[in-house]
Amino acid sequence: MNWTLVLAVLLIVLYLFHPWMNMKTFQKVIGITLFLEIFYLIGHYLMNWPFPTPITLVQLFVVSGMGVALGVFFSRIWPLPLEKGFERIFRTFLIAIPSLGFGMGLQVILQGAHATQAIYLIFALAAWLGSSRFVREDKAVITSNKRIEGTT
Repeated sequence: MNWTLVLAVLLIVLYLFHPWMNMKTFQKVIGITLFLEIFYLIGHYLMNWPFPTPITLVQLFVVSGMGVALGVFFSRIWPLPLEKGFERIFRTFLIAIPSLGFGMGLQVILQGAHATQAIYLIFALAAWLGSSRFVREDKAVITSNKRIEGTT
C-alpha cells in the first residue's frame, strides 16, 4: 500500500474533523501546495528537473498539510506573541529545527533513497507558516479611576 495515499486520506480526515483546523488553515495548505507545484513545474522547464508526476503532487499536498498541522498544534500550545523580540526568535527555532528532522523522516517514508523534492525543507517551511495560526491575546491594562488633583 502506498504511504502517500494513506497519509493523504488521514490528513483530509484531520482537516475535516479537528476543531483547530478551519477553512483559513486549509486555504493556507492549498496555497503552499499550489506554489510548490508551480515552482517544480517551472524548474522542470528551466533546469531540467524531473517532471512532477501526479503522485509527486499528492506528496507535496501531504507534506505541506502535515507541516501546517504541526504548526497549528505548536501554535495552540505556545501562541504567537504580539510584540516582536527574543521570544519570537526562540519560538521560530523551536519549531523549525525539529520539523527539519521530522521532514527528513517523512522524505524517507514518501520518496525513499532517491528523493526528487526537498520534502524536509517544505515540511519545515509549512510548519513555520502554520505556527502563526493562534496569536496571544493582548493583556488588558488596569487603570485607576482616581481623579488627579489640580487638573481641569
